[in-house]
Amino acid sequence: MLAVRDLHVAYGGIQAVKGLNLDLYEGELVSLIGANGAGKTTTLKAICGLLHPSSGDILYQGRSLKGQGAWDLPAQGLVMVPEGRGIFTRMTIDENLRMGTYLRADADIESDIERVYARFPRLKERMKQLAGTLSGGEQQMLAMGRALLARPKLLLLDEPSMGLSPIMVDLIFEVVREVSQQGVTVLLVEQNAHRALEMADRAYVLESGEMTLSGPAAQLLGDPQVQAAYLGA
Repeated sequence: MLAVRDLHVAYGGIQAVKGLNLDLYEGELVSLIGANGAGKTTTLKAICGLLHPSSGDILYQGRSLKGQGAWDLPAQGLVMVPEGRGIFTRMTIDENLRMGTYLRADADIESDIERVYARFPRLKERMKQLAGTLSGGEQQMLAMGRALLARPKLLLLDEPSMGLSPIMVDLIFEVVREVSQQGVTVLLVEQNAHRALEMADRAYVLESGEMTLSGPAAQLLGDPQVQAAYLGA
């Protein structure tokens, strides 16, 4: 589904990602973990066209993404829920969700919107409320619902549990698991390394822009190096 090859991304003279290689197969849930500043968000932004690599290549479904902008990718099924959610604060919940259907012209839009409301009843209760007045957890629900309405084949999630209450974290991870079980391929960047590794099929560890470990998530969960660095062991 996705192949990242020798990816380098720089901010001016600072190399944020250094020769990264990553594979993601159809139907997998793969976690990318690492400390703040490791290059995780930079990697996702490069994949979805928000940053231009200085070298290397990104192949999605076998085709290079070189020369394509971020606006080209949702129509191909590559969708991201960004860190910070990226909702439209002066639009209502319902208007935000319908932005996820912007490229669609099929007959299932209304039924899909109702499914999102069924998954997140709190959004249904507040559908005419301005999105900027929502709590952080509600905004995360909205961002995820909007992304799902684009019918992603590959869903990139950047820190979906950041700043949320424990109850809301449980809900968000439950939704991520459901989406994965429905066949959507997921690349999850997450500070909560323990939860990310518990639910993933495979995982990569990124340190200072370089990949240092990779393997089955269950194996990394028991790795003493990972436990000491990210799991508080």
